[in-house]
Amino acid sequence: MNTREQLHKLLITKSVKTGNFTLASGRTSNIYIDARLTTMSPEGMVLIGQIGLEEIRKNEWEADAIGGLTLGADPVAYAISHVSASGNAPIRAFTVRKEAKAHGTGRRIEGPFQAGDRVVIVEDVITTGKSALEAIRAVESEGGTVTGVLAVVDREEGGTKAITDQSYRVISLATKGDLMTSSSSSDSGAG
Repeated sequence: MNTREQLHKLLITKSVKTGNFTLASGRTSNIYIDARLTTMSPEGMVLIGQIGLEEIRKNEWEADAIGGLTLGADPVAYAISHVSASGNAPIRAFTVRKEAKAHGTGRRIEGPFQAGDRVVIVEDVITTGKSALEAIRAVESEGGTVTGVLAVVDREEGGTKAITDQSYRVISLATKGDLMTSSSSSDSGAG
């Protein structure tokens, strides 16, 4: 089993739930993907760090920094940044607050992000694309250049299109369809 298949299996085991759910977008669904159960697990961090960095390099997205809207993006950015430290082009991780702090430095972007950075925006799950687009706006307003958007899971509900319609490239490590197909084949094979 390759690393992407291992990630899909982990997502299915830890993160995919069935039932009746209201998503953050307000939409209802019979599938809920709580990617944090995978992205915050030790084995998930290892796989996401490796696969995420491979995808960034393969797609030639030059990046000085990586991050996105807290909370979903944080473990994804940290995992990829950690793996990048062993190479010759480490990528610094940062987080984008939902709103600027009312105290201290008053920053919206926390961590070693700098104006002029080439940035990859990350997401745990893309549904509408709203969170990624909000992170993009925050980064660009602080002088960063977005080279792409990387998601752990694309729910295939229009979010990727909303982001690509704004001229940003998107890569997903898994789609809802991948997870449902893999889940079905492993169920039928267990029989």
